Amino acid sequence: MSFDPELFPFESLLPQTGDMCLLDRLLAVDEESARAEFTVREDSLFALADGSVPAWVGLEYMAQAIAAWSGYHYLRHGEQIRLGLLLGTRHFESQVASFACGGILTVSIARQFEAANDMSVFECVIEHGEPIARASLNVLLPKDIQPYLNPKQEAVE
Repeated sequence: MSFDPELFPFESLLPQTGDMCLLDRLLAVDEESARAEFTVREDSLFALADGSVPAWVGLEYMAQAIAAWSGYHYLRHGEQIRLGLLLGTRHFESQVASFACGGILTVSIARQFEAANDMSVFECVIEHGEPIARASLNVLLPKDIQPYLNPKQEAVE
């Protein structure tokens, strides 16, 4: 399904703000997947001297697409967006060493698995006309993030 930015402005979907928000917009979203777009900018926090962005930053683009998907679903159900945690990645492959400055890329994410403990696995692909990077991301999207952010305090109480 297409995304209506009038209903939920893109900035409202992500916990990242300012320069740390790497995506430009959400193109489509449904129950299990989403597609977002971004332009590789020379003023990016991760830009190299030539304005390109290293391919490993693709993991953050993918994670932010998952965050936008999650944020959309929380807001759609009248809830506040929640923080998630990137637990790890498997099978990261990139056809390029870096993403060229000025390139307009899309990142697609699709949930493959959701466990009862709030962990999910997403298959992710970054495209520039054709797939140029892909990975499986393991993420935690808990209802309450506090025990994960301050586990010592939780154990004392």
